[in-house]
Amino acid sequence: MSRPRSATPPVLNLWKAGLGSVPAEVWRHEDWEVLILADNALTEVPAALGRLRALHTLDLGHNALTAVPDEIGDLAGLTRFLYLHDNRLTTLPDALGNLDRLGYLNVGENPLGELPAALGRMTGLIELRAQRAELTSLPETLGQLGRLRELWLGGNALAGLPGSVAALHELRVLELRDNALPCVPHALRALPLLSRVDLRGNRIATLPPWIARLPALEKLDLRWNAVDDGAETVLALRRRGCVVLT
Repeated sequence: MSRPRSATPPVLNLWKAGLGSVPAEVWRHEDWEVLILADNALTEVPAALGRLRALHTLDLGHNALTAVPDEIGDLAGLTRFLYLHDNRLTTLPDALGNLDRLGYLNVGENPLGELPAALGRMTGLIELRAQRAELTSLPETLGQLGRLRELWLGGNALAGLPGSVAALHELRVLELRDNALPCVPHALRALPLLSRVDLRGNRIATLPPWIARLPALEKLDLRWNAVDDGAETVLALRRRGCVVLT
């Protein structure tokens, strides 16, 4: 657990270390910049987590956590990666919204049901992953994530997207496979940089004509929907060089 003073950067990698619980010594080194505690059958993380103000990367994925302490919002230095995926989380703390410099967040594979409105305060996010999280809707505040480039929402039960998604003008990648969408969300027509859209396994039967006018669209995956491969909008997209899979 101890490290030489000269070690740079201060990284603690305890991936698959068979811990069961986090040794108290971890919290005594408050200068960790990277802390990896993934795949350790952890059921809880203590409030002491909030002491690690120098962290820029935290991996708590692949555990058995049922809650995340509010003190996670004290990690002002958390700017790069936060992995909370593949746990047993049913809620996320509003304190996550304090992490307004964080670039990457993965909360997928948890039985969340919903994402907190506080997510909209995480304005530094560039990539958000919430796949297979039992989501039936998304908060309107999602549209406040003006720097977001990638949004991964596959394997949920979404029947639509909030209108505020139209404000995500930096979005390039949108993954919505295996949801319950009856049509292509109207908000997408306002996204000038959208280049890859995955709509596999939804309930879409027709394409709106405006999708062929999305200026940056390079790939549209429509497999396992009822869209006609010879539909005029599909042909129009292919004529301009867009890869369309049906």
